[in-house]
Formats: sequence, C-alpha cells, structure tokens
Amino acid sequence: MSLKVAITHRFDGFDLDVGFEAGPGVTALFGRSGAGKTTIVNAIAGLLRPDAAQITLNDTVFNSAQTFLPAHRRRIGYVFQDARLFPHLTVAENLDYAGRFGARAKGRTHIVDLLGIGDLLVRRPATLSGGEKQRVALGRALLSDPALLLMDEPLAALDGPRKSDILPYLDRLKSDTGVPILYVSHAVDEVARLADHMVLLSDGRVTRSGPLFDVMADPAAVPLLGVREAGAVLQARVTDHGPDGLSTLQVAAGTLNLLGVQAPIGAQVRLRVLAQDVLLSLEMPQGLSAQNILPATITSIRTGDGPGAAIALDAGGEALLARVTGRAVASMGLEQGQSLFAIIKATSVAQDAISGGST
Repeated sequence: MSLKVAITHRFDGFDLDVGFEAGPGVTALFGRSGAGKTTIVNAIAGLLRPDAAQITLNDTVFNSAQTFLPAHRRRIGYVFQDARLFPHLTVAENLDYAGRFGARAKGRTHIVDLLGIGDLLVRRPATLSGGEKQRVALGRALLSDPALLLMDEPLAALDGPRKSDILPYLDRLKSDTGVPILYVSHAVDEVARLADHMVLLSDGRVTRSGPLFDVMADPAAVPLLGVREAGAVLQARVTDHGPDGLSTLQVAAGTLNLLGVQAPIGAQVRLRVLAQDVLLSLEMPQGLSAQNILPATITSIRTGDGPGAAIALDAGGEALLARVTGRAVASMGLEQGQSLFAIIKATSVAQDAISGGST
C-alpha cells in the first residue's frame, strides 16, 4: 500500500501545507490540538475539498488539479472519536449496514470474534460503554471492505481503564487484518504501542516523518512530544520470568530485567523507555541498585533554551534517548561518538509501556 498526500488549505488564521507518504501497517499522525491532523484525514476521506491537493492511494487518484473522487468511491473506513453508531439499530444491524457497501459480509464472524463483540450483537448503542462502542465502530468500518482505515483520536474520549481495555484489540487488528491504518492521536503512549511509522505535525506543517523507532528517539522531536513523554521504543524478546516478579528481556544491546511483563517466554514486545528515566555513566557502574546497564554510543546532542539536553544513543543498533542537564553534558565532557553506559531502572518502565506479545 502506498498513500501519497500533498495538501494546502487555508482557514481563517491557519494555513495547512503538508506532504508525506504512508506505507503498509500503522502510520501515526501526531501533533497537538490545532496542528491540522483532522483536516488531513477529512481531506483524505473526501469529507473536505482542500484548496489544492494531490492525494493518491496505490493507483487511485483521490484528489488532483482535475480530480475529486467522491467519498463513497474511495473505499475508506473512518472511525471517529465519538463512534457515530446508528442509535436506532442494534449492534448487529450497525454491522450489517456496513456490509451493504463492501465485500466483507462473509468475514463478519471473523471481525466479530477479532473485536470480541459477539455478546453485544443484540444490544443498542445507548447500552454500550465507550470502549464497546469503539469496538463496534471498528467492526463496522472493517466490514465496509476498506482499502485504508482512518482512525481519528479513537480513544480520546475514553478514561484510562477503558483505553487499556481496547488497546489489545487494536494490537490484534493491526496484526490480523492487514488493512493499512492512518492513526490520528496526540497521545504518545498510543502511538508508541501501535504505530510503524510516524508523521509529526506542528502548526500545519510536517516537522519530521519516518519509522517510529527513529522519530521517537530523535532529540529534535522532544519539543513536540513533550519533555515528560519523549523517549525511545525498543524491540525485545521475553526470555525468562523469575520467581521474584522480574522478567528478563533480550534487546539489541543486552538484557533488561523488568517488572509487569505479561507476555509469554519467546514473545516479541515493544518497550517504551522515557528519556528522563535513562541515566548515563562514563564507566561501567559498580555498586548500583539498578541492574539494567546497556553499552551505548552518543550519536547526537541537542540543547534547547532550557537547562536540559537530549542525548541520542546507539545501543546495539537500536536508538535510545536520554535527557540530562546541560551542566551534566559539560561536566562529563559528553560529545558525539563517545562510548558510555545507559542505565535503566527496572521500575521505570511501567507495565502499560510494554506492549505486544507475538511469537
């Protein structure tokens, strides 16, 4: 799948001028409120006709100087923040309605099982929780046989527990359906868990795009992600579960012992490691309570207007990010190309920062 997007559009007091490409898997559009995310997905869906646009999905031209393909001919599934189910229809009837416009009616049972909504079929939307409504909305979108799925802040209206409930279904959706997804969010934890690629937006412009692992660990992305949310995503394999509650995971640069790992031995998982939780040492530490120590090399140092500095690291070929003070950079003599050790506390990687579980 190849989605190519170039859009310029002007609102009162706001100019949108973006260009990016998205491939298979999940591509996240990330930015603060007002960055232009919803305008972009509405233009892709055909719900907004921009001042100028060149939008193509594979060989199908959605928008060009001469073309504007109507929304109903774009084969796009759209999941909104507020679900937008038909209130007078049951869940089963909502799903069947989508089947009128696609070729997935025979896959209804699979979608129902995938999203765990079999026991909801006879109920009406007013009796569903927020997470249940979103799962039904996902099912309806998938049953329209989309070539592309747009998801605009689908979890923004959910509280923490409901959000945690639905994220595993989105993990399953990503791996089981093969439908490419453009996922809009301003929540870093969602993006870190689900996305394969990431497009950063600020004030109607694309500031950075590329593979998730590269963008998340880019020091230049820290201002947009937020100082407290910035950090890298590592790929790991679970190798052991100890009797003390600690699990051992293999990453590119060595092993980590972490709490709260639910995935079985042999599973591949993602770890989100916040930059503020990574300590740096010039020598192999001795006598520390923290046991997670990875050799690394500094690839870049970025200082801002404040007292902090973002340090990009190469840890066995994977990108890691640390945030220290500018004073620490000076006193340690940190510079690009320098070898050192990154220290990660076992308790700093929260359970909800560990995702995945495929073998």
